[in-house]
Amino acid sequence: MFKDAIRDAIAKTLANIDTFGEQFPHVSRHGKYELIENNDWTNGFWTGMQWLCYEYTQDERFRQAAVKSVASFEERLRQHVVLDHHDIGFLYSLSSKAQWIVEKDEHARQLTLQAADVLMKRWREPGGYIQAWGQKDDPKEGGRIIIDCLLNLPLLYWASEQTGDAAYREVAITQAEKSRRYLVRGDDSSYHTFFFNTATGEPIGGATHQGYTNGSTWTRGQAWGIYGFALSYRYTKNELFLATSKRLAKYFLAHLPEDNVAYWDFHAPVTADTYRDSSASAIAAAGLVELLSHLDEQDPDRAYFQDMLLKSMTSLVQHYATLGEAEAEGLLKHGSYYVHGGLSPDDYMIWGDYFYLEALMRLDNGITGYWYERS
Repeated sequence: MFKDAIRDAIAKTLANIDTFGEQFPHVSRHGKYELIENNDWTNGFWTGMQWLCYEYTQDERFRQAAVKSVASFEERLRQHVVLDHHDIGFLYSLSSKAQWIVEKDEHARQLTLQAADVLMKRWREPGGYIQAWGQKDDPKEGGRIIIDCLLNLPLLYWASEQTGDAAYREVAITQAEKSRRYLVRGDDSSYHTFFFNTATGEPIGGATHQGYTNGSTWTRGQAWGIYGFALSYRYTKNELFLATSKRLAKYFLAHLPEDNVAYWDFHAPVTADTYRDSSASAIAAAGLVELLSHLDEQDPDRAYFQDMLLKSMTSLVQHYATLGEAEAEGLLKHGSYYVHGGLSPDDYMIWGDYFYLEALMRLDNGITGYWYERS
Protein backbone atom coordinates (compact mmCIF):
# COMPACT_ATOMS: atom_id res chain seq x y z
CA MET A 1 0.00 0.00 0.00
CA PHE A 2 2.78 2.45 0.90
CA LYS A 3 4.66 1.68 -2.32
CA ASP A 4 1.50 2.37 -4.32
CA ALA A 5 1.07 5.67 -2.46
CA ILE A 6 4.67 6.65 -3.21
CA ARG A 7 4.32 5.85 -6.90
CA ASP A 8 1.13 7.90 -7.03
CA ALA A 9 2.80 10.82 -5.25
CA ILE A 10 5.79 10.73 -7.58
CA ALA A 11 3.55 10.82 -10.64
CA LYS A 12 1.62 13.81 -9.25
CA THR A 13 4.81 15.66 -8.33
CA LEU A 14 6.20 15.17 -11.83
CA ALA A 15 2.99 16.47 -13.39
CA ASN A 16 3.00 19.44 -11.01
CA ILE A 17 6.52 20.45 -12.02
CA ASP A 18 5.13 21.28 -15.46
CA THR A 19 1.93 22.81 -14.06
CA PHE A 20 3.58 25.06 -11.47
CA GLY A 21 6.53 26.24 -13.54
CA GLU A 22 8.75 28.54 -11.50
CA GLN A 23 6.07 29.25 -8.89
CA PHE A 24 5.54 27.49 -5.58
CA PRO A 25 2.41 25.74 -4.30
CA HIS A 26 1.13 27.02 -0.96
CA VAL A 27 -2.41 25.88 -0.01
CA SER A 28 -5.27 24.97 -2.30
CA ARG A 29 -8.83 26.06 -2.83
CA HIS A 30 -11.29 23.66 -4.41
CA GLY A 31 -8.52 21.25 -5.32
CA LYS A 32 -6.23 23.72 -7.08
CA TYR A 33 -3.03 24.91 -5.47
CA GLU A 34 -2.58 28.64 -4.97
CA LEU A 35 0.75 29.43 -6.64
CA ILE A 36 3.04 32.06 -5.15
CA GLU A 37 6.50 33.49 -5.67
CA ASN A 38 9.41 32.42 -3.46
CA ASN A 39 8.43 34.72 -0.61
CA ASP A 40 6.69 32.58 2.01
CA TRP A 41 7.74 30.28 4.86
CA THR A 42 6.27 27.29 3.00
CA ASN A 43 8.33 27.36 -0.19
CA GLY A 44 10.95 24.83 0.86
CA PHE A 45 8.47 21.98 1.08
CA TRP A 46 7.91 21.89 -2.67
CA THR A 47 11.65 21.79 -3.29
CA GLY A 48 12.04 19.09 -0.67
CA MET A 49 9.45 16.96 -2.46
CA GLN A 50 11.45 17.27 -5.68
CA TRP A 51 14.60 16.06 -3.92
CA LEU A 52 12.74 13.17 -2.31
CA CYS A 53 11.36 12.09 -5.67
CA TYR A 54 14.79 12.36 -7.28
CA GLU A 55 16.37 10.20 -4.59
CA TYR A 56 13.64 7.59 -4.94
CA THR A 57 13.60 7.45 -8.74
CA GLN A 58 16.93 8.90 -9.92
CA ASP A 59 14.83 10.60 -12.60
CA GLU A 60 16.85 13.55 -13.87
CA ARG A 61 13.70 15.64 -14.34
CA PHE A 62 13.27 15.87 -10.57
CA ARG A 63 16.90 16.83 -10.06
CA GLN A 64 16.77 19.56 -12.68
CA ALA A 65 13.63 21.04 -11.12
CA ALA A 66 15.13 20.90 -7.63
CA VAL A 67 18.40 22.56 -8.70
CA LYS A 68 16.46 25.31 -10.45
CA SER A 69 14.44 25.80 -7.29
CA VAL A 70 17.62 26.06 -5.19
CA ALA A 71 18.77 28.85 -7.49
CA SER A 72 15.56 30.68 -6.60
CA PHE A 73 16.43 30.32 -2.91
CA GLU A 74 19.89 31.71 -3.58
CA GLU A 75 18.33 34.77 -5.22
CA ARG A 76 15.89 35.10 -2.33
CA LEU A 77 18.76 35.16 0.14
CA ARG A 78 20.72 37.63 -1.97
CA GLN A 79 17.79 40.04 -2.03
CA HIS A 80 16.69 39.14 1.52
CA VAL A 81 13.09 38.60 0.43
CA VAL A 82 10.84 38.05 3.46
CA LEU A 83 13.43 36.42 5.69
CA ASP A 84 12.65 38.40 8.86
CA HIS A 85 11.32 35.33 10.67
CA HIS A 86 12.64 32.10 12.15
CA ASP A 87 11.49 29.73 9.40
CA ILE A 88 14.84 29.85 7.62
CA GLY A 89 15.35 26.18 8.45
CA PHE A 90 12.15 25.14 6.72
CA LEU A 91 13.30 27.04 3.64
CA TYR A 92 16.96 26.08 3.36
CA SER A 93 17.13 22.63 4.97
CA LEU A 94 14.78 21.34 2.27
CA SER A 95 16.39 23.19 -0.62
CA SER A 96 20.12 23.96 -0.55
CA LYS A 97 20.97 21.65 2.38
CA ALA A 98 19.08 18.90 0.61
CA GLN A 99 21.23 19.48 -2.46
CA TRP A 100 24.36 19.25 -0.33
CA ILE A 101 23.17 16.02 1.29
CA VAL A 102 22.20 14.43 -2.03
CA GLU A 103 24.96 15.75 -4.32
CA LYS A 104 27.65 17.16 -2.01
CA ASP A 105 27.49 20.38 -4.00
CA GLU A 106 29.84 22.83 -2.29
CA HIS A 107 28.01 25.90 -3.55
CA ALA A 108 24.79 24.58 -1.98
CA ARG A 109 26.67 23.97 1.26
CA GLN A 110 27.92 27.57 1.36
CA LEU A 111 24.44 28.90 0.59
CA THR A 112 23.04 26.87 3.49
CA LEU A 113 25.66 28.22 5.87
CA GLN A 114 24.71 31.75 4.82
CA ALA A 115 21.09 30.89 5.62
CA ALA A 116 22.15 29.66 9.07
CA ASP A 117 23.76 33.06 9.67
CA VAL A 118 20.47 34.74 8.79
CA LEU A 119 18.68 32.58 11.35
CA MET A 120 21.30 33.43 13.98
CA LYS A 121 20.30 37.09 13.64
CA ARG A 122 16.98 36.16 15.27
CA TRP A 123 18.78 35.48 18.58
CA ARG A 124 17.70 37.87 21.32
CA GLU A 125 19.41 38.86 24.53
CA PRO A 126 18.88 39.20 27.46
CA GLY A 127 16.12 36.62 27.14
CA GLY A 128 18.24 34.09 25.30
CA TYR A 129 15.81 32.88 22.61
CA ILE A 130 15.15 32.96 18.87
CA GLN A 131 12.40 35.49 18.20
CA ALA A 132 9.83 33.93 15.91
CA TRP A 133 8.44 36.85 13.95
CA GLY A 134 8.90 40.58 13.50
CA GLN A 135 11.74 42.97 14.13
CA LYS A 136 13.62 43.13 17.41
CA ASP A 137 11.60 46.03 18.82
CA ASP A 138 8.23 44.91 17.43
CA PRO A 139 5.69 45.73 20.19
CA LYS A 140 3.48 42.78 19.22
CA GLU A 141 5.96 40.10 18.25
CA GLY A 142 8.95 40.94 20.45
CA GLY A 143 9.60 38.23 22.99
CA ARG A 144 7.66 35.50 21.18
CA ILE A 145 8.92 31.97 20.63
CA ILE A 146 6.84 29.29 18.92
CA ILE A 147 6.99 25.51 18.86
CA ASP A 148 7.44 25.38 15.06
CA CYS A 149 11.01 26.65 15.56
CA LEU A 150 12.12 23.20 16.69
CA LEU A 151 12.18 22.17 13.01
CA ASN A 152 14.38 25.16 12.18
CA LEU A 153 17.04 24.21 14.73
CA PRO A 154 18.54 21.38 12.63
CA LEU A 155 19.91 24.07 10.31
CA LEU A 156 21.94 25.45 13.23
CA TYR A 157 23.06 22.08 14.53
CA TRP A 158 24.20 21.19 11.02
CA ALA A 159 26.03 24.51 10.58
CA SER A 160 27.94 23.88 13.79
CA GLU A 161 28.99 20.44 12.57
CA GLN A 162 30.07 21.85 9.22
CA THR A 163 32.06 24.80 10.53
CA GLY A 164 33.20 23.70 13.97
CA ASP A 165 31.65 26.89 15.37
CA ALA A 166 29.96 25.99 18.64
CA ALA A 167 27.85 29.19 18.64
CA TYR A 168 25.29 27.71 16.23
CA ARG A 169 24.90 24.61 18.40
CA GLU A 170 24.69 26.57 21.64
CA VAL A 171 21.86 28.73 20.28
CA ALA A 172 19.99 25.66 19.04
CA ILE A 173 20.36 23.83 22.35
CA THR A 174 19.27 26.86 24.36
CA GLN A 175 16.20 27.33 22.15
CA ALA A 176 15.29 23.65 22.46
CA GLU A 177 15.70 23.74 26.24
CA LYS A 178 13.61 26.90 26.50
CA SER A 179 10.94 25.31 24.31
CA ARG A 180 10.91 22.22 26.49
CA ARG A 181 10.58 24.27 29.65
CA TYR A 182 8.00 26.80 28.55
CA LEU A 183 6.07 25.40 25.57
CA VAL A 184 5.46 21.91 26.97
CA ARG A 185 2.85 21.80 29.73
CA GLY A 186 2.78 19.52 32.72
CA ASP A 187 0.12 17.27 31.17
CA ASP A 188 2.33 16.78 28.05
CA SER A 189 0.22 19.06 25.85
CA SER A 190 1.81 22.19 24.37
CA TYR A 191 1.42 25.89 23.81
CA HIS A 192 1.86 27.19 20.30
CA THR A 193 3.68 30.31 21.52
CA PHE A 194 5.24 31.74 24.65
CA PHE A 195 6.19 35.33 25.47
CA PHE A 196 9.15 36.78 27.36
CA ASN A 197 9.81 40.31 28.55
CA THR A 198 12.09 41.79 25.91
CA ALA A 199 13.99 43.96 28.40
CA THR A 200 14.58 41.42 31.16
CA GLY A 201 13.97 38.03 29.57
CA GLU A 202 11.43 37.23 32.28
CA PRO A 203 8.81 34.66 31.17
CA ILE A 204 5.34 36.14 30.71
CA GLY A 205 3.11 33.27 29.65
CA GLY A 206 1.89 30.89 27.01
CA ALA A 207 -0.56 31.76 24.28
CA THR A 208 -1.81 30.52 20.95
CA HIS A 209 -1.71 31.99 17.49
CA GLN A 210 -3.35 29.24 15.49
CA GLY A 211 -4.95 27.10 18.18
CA TYR A 212 -8.48 27.15 19.59
CA THR A 213 -7.67 28.97 22.85
CA ASN A 214 -4.57 29.86 24.83
CA GLY A 215 -5.06 26.75 26.93
CA SER A 216 -5.89 24.36 24.11
CA THR A 217 -3.56 22.13 22.12
CA TRP A 218 -3.07 23.00 18.47
CA THR A 219 -2.40 19.65 16.86
CA ARG A 220 0.15 20.80 14.30
CA GLY A 221 2.15 22.43 17.08
CA GLN A 222 2.12 19.20 19.06
CA ALA A 223 3.35 17.40 15.95
CA TRP A 224 6.20 19.90 15.48
CA GLY A 225 7.20 19.11 19.03
CA ILE A 226 7.27 15.34 18.49
CA TYR A 227 9.55 15.65 15.50
CA GLY A 228 11.57 18.63 16.69
CA PHE A 229 12.57 17.24 20.08
CA ALA A 230 13.49 13.90 18.48
CA LEU A 231 15.79 15.77 16.09
CA SER A 232 17.37 17.74 18.94
CA TYR A 233 18.01 14.42 20.65
CA ARG A 234 19.71 13.12 17.51
CA TYR A 235 22.10 16.05 17.50
CA THR A 236 22.73 16.34 21.26
CA LYS A 237 21.94 12.94 22.84
CA ASN A 238 20.25 14.88 25.64
CA GLU A 239 17.86 12.32 27.14
CA LEU A 240 15.46 15.08 28.20
CA PHE A 241 14.77 15.88 24.56
CA LEU A 242 14.03 12.22 23.79
CA ALA A 243 11.75 11.95 26.81
CA THR A 244 9.91 15.12 25.77
CA SER A 245 9.36 13.81 22.24
CA LYS A 246 7.89 10.64 23.75
CA ARG A 247 5.63 12.61 26.10
CA LEU A 248 4.27 14.72 23.27
CA ALA A 249 3.79 11.66 21.08
CA LYS A 250 1.81 9.81 23.75
CA TYR A 251 -0.46 12.82 24.23
CA PHE A 252 -0.98 13.25 20.49
CA LEU A 253 -1.80 9.59 19.91
CA ALA A 254 -4.04 9.27 22.96
CA HIS A 255 -6.21 12.18 21.78
CA LEU A 256 -6.74 11.09 18.19
CA PRO A 257 -10.28 10.36 16.99
CA GLU A 258 -11.37 6.91 15.89
CA ASP A 259 -9.78 7.10 12.44
CA ASN A 260 -6.39 8.15 13.89
CA VAL A 261 -6.14 11.44 11.97
CA ALA A 262 -6.15 14.64 13.99
CA TYR A 263 -8.63 17.47 14.15
CA TRP A 264 -7.04 20.92 13.96
CA ASP A 265 -7.03 21.35 17.76
CA PHE A 266 -7.43 18.67 20.39
CA HIS A 267 -9.76 20.90 22.41
CA ALA A 268 -11.91 22.29 19.62
CA PRO A 269 -15.57 21.19 19.93
CA VAL A 270 -16.16 18.29 17.55
CA THR A 271 -19.12 18.65 15.22
CA ALA A 272 -19.77 17.55 11.66
CA ASP A 273 -18.08 20.78 10.53
CA THR A 274 -14.92 20.64 12.66
CA TYR A 275 -11.79 20.86 10.54
CA ARG A 276 -9.33 18.01 10.40
CA ASP A 277 -5.65 18.69 9.93
CA SER A 278 -4.19 15.84 7.95
CA SER A 279 -0.92 17.79 7.81
CA ALA A 280 -0.59 17.52 11.60
CA SER A 281 -0.90 13.75 11.39
CA ALA A 282 1.61 13.63 8.51
CA ILE A 283 4.15 15.61 10.54
CA ALA A 284 3.53 13.45 13.59
CA ALA A 285 4.01 10.31 11.50
CA ALA A 286 7.38 11.49 10.16
CA GLY A 287 8.30 12.46 13.71
CA LEU A 288 7.34 9.03 15.02
CA VAL A 289 9.63 7.37 12.48
CA GLU A 290 12.45 9.58 13.76
CA LEU A 291 11.54 8.90 17.38
CA LEU A 292 11.41 5.13 16.81
CA SER A 293 14.90 5.23 15.30
CA HIS A 294 16.20 6.19 18.75
CA LEU A 295 14.32 3.55 20.77
CA ASP A 296 15.78 0.10 21.31
CA GLU A 297 13.71 -3.08 21.17
CA GLN A 298 13.34 -3.15 24.96
CA ASP A 299 11.75 0.28 25.18
CA PRO A 300 8.27 -0.17 26.70
CA ASP A 301 6.72 2.42 24.36
CA ARG A 302 8.22 1.16 21.12
CA ALA A 303 5.49 -1.32 20.15
CA TYR A 304 2.73 1.22 20.89
CA PHE A 305 4.38 3.93 18.81
CA GLN A 306 4.99 1.50 15.94
CA ASP A 307 1.39 0.29 15.98
CA MET A 308 -0.08 3.79 16.07
CA LEU A 309 2.27 5.01 13.35
CA LEU A 310 1.07 2.28 11.00
CA LYS A 311 -2.58 2.90 11.88
CA SER A 312 -2.27 6.63 11.28
CA MET A 313 -0.37 6.25 8.00
CA THR A 314 -2.84 3.62 6.79
CA SER A 315 -5.72 5.97 7.53
CA LEU A 316 -3.99 8.83 5.72
CA VAL A 317 -3.42 6.67 2.64
CA GLN A 318 -6.86 5.08 2.59
CA HIS A 319 -9.09 8.01 3.59
CA TYR A 320 -7.21 11.30 3.09
CA ALA A 321 -4.78 10.77 0.21
CA THR A 322 -5.63 11.41 -3.43
CA LEU A 323 -4.37 7.95 -4.34
CA GLY A 324 -5.92 6.99 -7.68
CA GLU A 325 -7.16 10.51 -8.44
CA ALA A 326 -4.94 11.18 -11.42
CA GLU A 327 -5.95 14.83 -11.88
CA ALA A 328 -5.40 15.83 -8.24
CA GLU A 329 -2.62 18.34 -7.62
CA GLY A 330 -2.19 17.61 -3.92
CA LEU A 331 -1.40 14.42 -2.04
CA LEU A 332 -3.45 14.90 1.15
CA LYS A 333 -6.97 16.26 1.52
CA HIS A 334 -8.41 17.92 4.62
CA GLY A 335 -5.44 19.94 5.77
CA SER A 336 -5.99 23.06 7.87
CA TYR A 337 -3.83 26.16 7.87
CA TYR A 338 -5.12 28.87 10.23
CA VAL A 339 -8.71 28.30 11.26
CA HIS A 340 -9.24 31.46 13.33
CA GLY A 341 -7.51 33.52 10.67
CA GLY A 342 -9.85 32.32 7.95
CA LEU A 343 -7.02 30.58 6.09
CA SER A 344 -8.31 27.01 6.34
CA PRO A 345 -9.83 25.90 3.06
CA ASP A 346 -9.95 22.24 4.26
CA ASP A 347 -7.81 21.24 1.33
CA TYR A 348 -4.19 20.56 0.34
CA MET A 349 -1.31 22.07 2.34
CA ILE A 350 2.14 21.79 0.76
CA TRP A 351 3.78 20.99 4.11
CA GLY A 352 1.25 18.21 4.61
CA ASP A 353 2.16 16.79 1.21
CA TYR A 354 5.88 17.00 2.02
CA PHE A 355 5.73 15.26 5.41
CA TYR A 356 3.32 12.63 4.09
CA LEU A 357 5.80 11.81 1.31
CA GLU A 358 8.75 11.90 3.69
CA ALA A 359 7.00 9.54 6.12
CA LEU A 360 6.12 7.15 3.31
CA MET A 361 9.68 7.08 2.03
CA ARG A 362 11.17 6.67 5.49
CA LEU A 363 8.91 3.68 6.04
CA ASP A 364 9.51 2.18 2.60
CA ASN A 365 13.25 2.50 2.01
CA GLY A 366 14.81 4.71 4.67
CA ILE A 367 15.10 8.01 2.73
CA THR A 368 15.13 10.28 5.74
CA GLY A 369 14.50 13.79 4.50
CA TYR A 370 17.03 16.57 4.92
CA TRP A 371 17.15 17.50 8.59
CA TYR A 372 20.57 15.94 9.22
CA GLU A 373 23.58 14.43 7.47
CA ARG A 374 23.39 10.73 6.71
CA SER A 375 26.03 8.33 7.85
